[in-house]
Amino acid sequence: MKVGPNLDASAPWVLGYSASHNGAACLLKGEAIVVAIQEERLSGEKRARITNPADSLAVNYCLQAAGIQAEDLSAVVGAHFSGQAMEGPAFWAAGWPGSFEVIPHHYAHAVGAFATSGFDDAAVLVIDGQGGFESHLPSAERRNVLRAETPGFRRASEIITIYRAEGHSLTCIEKHVGDWIPAMERLTPHYGMQSFGSLGGMYAAAAHAIFGDAMDSGKVMGLSALGRATIPVDALFKIREDGAFTFFDSFVASFSSTERWPNNRDAFIGLAASVQTAVESGVVALARRAQFLTGLPRLCYTGGVALNAVANEILIREKIFDSVFLQPAAEDSGTAIGAAYHGAWTLLDQCGAARINYARAVHDSAGRRYKAEEIETALSQTPGIEVVARDGVIERTAALLTEGAIVGWFDGGSELGPRALGHRSLLCDPRPSGAKEKMNLRVKHREPFRPFAPVILEEKTETWFDAPAHDPFSPVMLRVFPFLEDRKSAVPAVVHHDGTGRLQSLRRTTHPRLYELVEKFDRLTGVPIILNTSFNVMGEPIIETPADALWSLLYTAIDYCVFENVIVRRAPSFKSILDLTARRNIRSIRAETILGDAGAESERRISVEAKTPWGLKRAHLHPTAFAVLSNLDGRTTGRDLLKKLAPTTGLDEMSMSALLHALRRRYHIAFD
Repeated sequence: MKVGPNLDASAPWVLGYSASHNGAACLLKGEAIVVAIQEERLSGEKRARITNPADSLAVNYCLQAAGIQAEDLSAVVGAHFSGQAMEGPAFWAAGWPGSFEVIPHHYAHAVGAFATSGFDDAAVLVIDGQGGFESHLPSAERRNVLRAETPGFRRASEIITIYRAEGHSLTCIEKHVGDWIPAMERLTPHYGMQSFGSLGGMYAAAAHAIFGDAMDSGKVMGLSALGRATIPVDALFKIREDGAFTFFDSFVASFSSTERWPNNRDAFIGLAASVQTAVESGVVALARRAQFLTGLPRLCYTGGVALNAVANEILIREKIFDSVFLQPAAEDSGTAIGAAYHGAWTLLDQCGAARINYARAVHDSAGRRYKAEEIETALSQTPGIEVVARDGVIERTAALLTEGAIVGWFDGGSELGPRALGHRSLLCDPRPSGAKEKMNLRVKHREPFRPFAPVILEEKTETWFDAPAHDPFSPVMLRVFPFLEDRKSAVPAVVHHDGTGRLQSLRRTTHPRLYELVEKFDRLTGVPIILNTSFNVMGEPIIETPADALWSLLYTAIDYCVFENVIVRRAPSFKSILDLTARRNIRSIRAETILGDAGAESERRISVEAKTPWGLKRAHLHPTAFAVLSNLDGRTTGRDLLKKLAPTTGLDEMSMSALLHALRRRYHIAFD
């Protein structure tokens, strides 16, 4: 087995995984994170789940990256929502050696945050839409339960938890339980605003009403900056004298229309601003309660609501705690880290060892690094690629940015979590007024109101932003600073509608290559800021492999792709992936009949099993995708296929290109 130079060869290997709507796996050697990855980065499908670790691409990826086998693991720990796995862990542990354990969802969130905070003790606050059901939580997690009052209450699950953390120990001080209600499986009718029973659920309900998808909460935060709240906080919730929440839904009837954004513009902006204001109020109140209940000066904050950068900034500027740690992977992928550390700490406790990992996570590059020869192999196997430079890569990239190029930046291991922090990023010059629109229209294909992030040299932050003196460092893009008034006009592409930027401040020690790039850009332009957004198109996960980067270059209007030692672009002769031939990369296709009530047929699904570098992946196909796969023979180009299928599928050149790109990303096809 391979052990890195900074790892203790005698320390145990421990695997943690998250079985949720955002599956992930994390591998530790002792208390050191060796590798971690989200399932979606490998499967190509947003919010891919892990249902069984033995079938997980993320788990296999971690084992491959470390050069070990399952039998080398001392412990496997899973973070789950429901109590099913807790009641029958043997099912999940089948075929796995060593110990196996399943831990509660909020506890996994909390351990993941505390273990990477650098604190020796802290209050830990977890806020999300829904965690584990109360009835399935162990007794230690049911201390001091407060029950939210919720319209249409059905089943209690954890929505807020406050812990006291020290060493290897986290004690549940208070847990709030409520009802998710706008969960994807209960959206009836499938339009309009739904009732809610948590702060995360409130935001999800607004996302569903505005955009048609309860998982689009990030869009709501961006939209909220366009207007003012039209619904008072006390019409959304109140906090009772005992500290519990009461949620209200009297206003939801005002949003019963089938219309989605960009229709009903003013009402939707008002709704977004209202739930944003309410979340800010709730987060600050809960942080004050956490400080009161624990008496500790430091806070670890995590859970899906902790991705709300605007609320985070208000929390930090309130100075409720001396120091606040925002976990980079605050959403459910971060519970894989918590699961792994719980397993490691259990083993350490068994041998009487003290906790040794007090290092704070100031970046989020947990994926494996790809070797130069792997990048060269990807280059040789991808058509339509031309090498631009193999020396002076950073200097040349800075110059390309000043010339208006959009650059794909591939550096080191990929990020764990939803933010691109300079490892799988798209970069461009923030100075032109049309740069934001160019990125949206040519590459991202997303709503124009959504902001792009400024990445800035840390030491220049206070000359561009109104940064709080007691905590001016924003390393993981989870905070929002107002731009100084006289600086806004210099970088319009990264200034949001309310005059703020969700910034990432860089240190040379943690992001040496990106730091050097911004530094050289500053020397050329006098601006120490570059626009940074995730290396993907809307609806797809952030890329993982060198091949993913190259095929995104071919599919989108990215101008260049920059790896550590080479800059490439599309060859002038390459026009479109529609001109290429493709073959199926699947082992099996089968049709399934899903039975509903009384045994009646309710749905027919087409399932495929695809071959990936990390094992077999099962997925369901849309009928149009099935039609494309069924007609691939390794000789027909995408254009010929489009001519054949357009009359029956409605596909055009743009949608066919998007479908072929998505099928390649999902490993369902391979281009020849």
